[in-house]
Amino acid sequence: MRVTNVDTVTQAFEESDKDQPWKELGLKEDEYQSIKDILGRRPTSSELAMYSVMWSEHCSYKSSKIYLRQFGEKVTPEMKKDLMVGMGENAGVVDVGEGLAVTFKVESHNHPSYIEPFQGAATGVGGIVRDILTMGARPVAVMDQLRFGAPESADTARVVHGVTAGISFYGNCLGLPNIGGETVFDKVYQGNPLVNALAVGVMKHEDLKLAKATNPGDLVILFGARTGAEGMAGVSVLASETFDSTGPTKRPAVQVGDPFAEKVLIECCLELFYAGVVAGIQDLGGAGISCATSELASNGGKGMRVQLQDVLLRDDSLTPEEILMSESQERMMGIVPKESLEAFEAIVNKWEVEYSVLGEVIDEDRLYINWGDKEIVNVPPRTVAHDGPVYNRPVAYPSYQDALNANSSSSLKRAENPAELAAQLLAILSSPNQADKSWVTAQYDKYVMGNTALAMPDDAGMVRVSEETGLGITIATDANGKYCQLDPQQGVKLALAEAYRNVAVTGAKPKAVTNCLNFGSPENPEVMWQFKEATQGLADGCLELGIPVTGGNVSFYNQTGDVAIYPTPVVGVLGVIDDVARRIPSGWQDEGNNIYLLGETRDELDGSAWAETIHSHLGGKPPIVDLKKEEQLAQLLHGAAIQGLIESAHDISEGGVAVAIAESCLRFNVGARIWLGDLIDRDNIDMTAALFSESQARVLVAVGREDDVKFQALCEARGVPCVRIGVTDKESEALEIQGIGTMQLNEVREGWAKALPELFG
Repeated sequence: MRVTNVDTVTQAFEESDKDQPWKELGLKEDEYQSIKDILGRRPTSSELAMYSVMWSEHCSYKSSKIYLRQFGEKVTPEMKKDLMVGMGENAGVVDVGEGLAVTFKVESHNHPSYIEPFQGAATGVGGIVRDILTMGARPVAVMDQLRFGAPESADTARVVHGVTAGISFYGNCLGLPNIGGETVFDKVYQGNPLVNALAVGVMKHEDLKLAKATNPGDLVILFGARTGAEGMAGVSVLASETFDSTGPTKRPAVQVGDPFAEKVLIECCLELFYAGVVAGIQDLGGAGISCATSELASNGGKGMRVQLQDVLLRDDSLTPEEILMSESQERMMGIVPKESLEAFEAIVNKWEVEYSVLGEVIDEDRLYINWGDKEIVNVPPRTVAHDGPVYNRPVAYPSYQDALNANSSSSLKRAENPAELAAQLLAILSSPNQADKSWVTAQYDKYVMGNTALAMPDDAGMVRVSEETGLGITIATDANGKYCQLDPQQGVKLALAEAYRNVAVTGAKPKAVTNCLNFGSPENPEVMWQFKEATQGLADGCLELGIPVTGGNVSFYNQTGDVAIYPTPVVGVLGVIDDVARRIPSGWQDEGNNIYLLGETRDELDGSAWAETIHSHLGGKPPIVDLKKEEQLAQLLHGAAIQGLIESAHDISEGGVAVAIAESCLRFNVGARIWLGDLIDRDNIDMTAALFSESQARVLVAVGREDDVKFQALCEARGVPCVRIGVTDKESEALEIQGIGTMQLNEVREGWAKALPELFG
């Protein structure tokens, strides 16, 4: 029996003379009608608020569901072997051995970070860390994947300064190392920067927690920060529509973060988990209480009865609808058995974390929410959380695609002499996208907690997860919007291949994938074609490599007016290494090591850093992807790492061999003597292609002379092409490329290191 004096039917009738703001809340007319059909009546204003945020693009994936399903369908039993939790939970969980599991995920906070860069980026970090925490894991590291507008724009400076400061502030205050990521500049992101945040956590198998409410009688408890007015309708309006051309607005929709409160909340939650007093848990981020109550109930196949007036508020003027939609940060909702309430209270009081018991789980397929004696919500929870609209939106091949692909870089003028080639190399190295990113990464603490084994500028981040055995994990994230603009299916495979390779060059074995799919408006059929192609490419690529997608995020409406960003699917790959002491750095350190180029080089300059920097050109087709060769290469690197044959390894991607050589020199300020004649003869290419081609499945390695024969034999046995192109030269502190000239490392470093500080101060 419901203990209410006024039920939802009466409540809806009392409001019937008011026009409901369904459009302002981001709903379409047919969606509003669907809500009325589900309920058999007009929704109350509180129900309308819940449906609007939970049926938003950001929460419901209504335009992407039909394509995301293939990530769970295109899998083999072998791919599932180590997957403890896949898609559908807050984050995926992977068994890494020794009774330990790792959970990791990447999510977007793009629109808030354009409007209010500092808080948008800061709360992006806080939100993804809470997703990791809700799985029962201790967060151990974060990463960020950033795309900004034209570097010379004043507004880019506004966003860059705010975003990097926000990430630094929140992550550093949490005491989590930032172990890597990406920073890319392109005018296509001018009105819509991308701020994607990744977090990773570690737990014992038995500590796994899920977002479910399954036991009737268990208490529903909201704990952490009080609820305020910030973040109102952030996911239903802000993250689910395009920007207009008037610039940043809608500041009330941006959340405000408090990392010190989150740090306390993390430790409090971990103690609650250890004590076994929480049966289910969900963080409150996007859609706030609307999300937490409906998802917990729906996931558990039960219902809830909640008293909204018991929510602790920072602002007593908030209406019930605002409380339901608020996206105030640093809040969690726990499902606590009644017999565990005393233990729960003791722990949260110890950590001085506020809480309120809002209600209990019921054995009924209804979510009842009261405001005092008024029943303001009475809905089937699954219709809110999981059974929202599903769209099969129109798909159209882009009208510009054929012309773009026909505009190959083959017509571009190539260097005619050594001096011109040397100048092009220095120009590419000092361009914002290839230049040193220390101006950004120096703001982050990379080594806090004492378990960081590798971090930027190495190709991937590595963290030790067992101090007893040295067991570690490696994570790399990659995306290339230019490649995806040329061919979204091949472009996302290239992102997967690069992230996979970046994990492999550290000596780790790739194990699992997460993603953050950033696209324009799904209401544009050409954007939906890009999305369809990209999701198919990623699903097929993961199936071919034999590594599962554990979860991820879709971010649509990344455009200003009619101008969409390049399709930018960020792919994160998790790898495992049995002992971080065997890690491989990205730069050489010793004298006299032989430098080998693994893989084959083709004349592939379309979409390259050379084409962009030297000729301001984008067109043609991206490099060929051969995932079998990527897998062969990864197996070779893993085997060589176990045998201790490689002194350094650096993947070859943007900027080609030339940039990889220069970065390997600059990593520890150790020079090299390079000759490319054998490569040019073997692969039948010219010097421009030898230096700047972005052919895939290639890695630059340094091998000690004593291991030279063993290494070459291993390459032959694994079927990986190998050509010696140089030797390290510690004494010279110079990079000598035969046929081009000698460049002192301090001169090379000057332009490379000064580019971002000169732009941003």
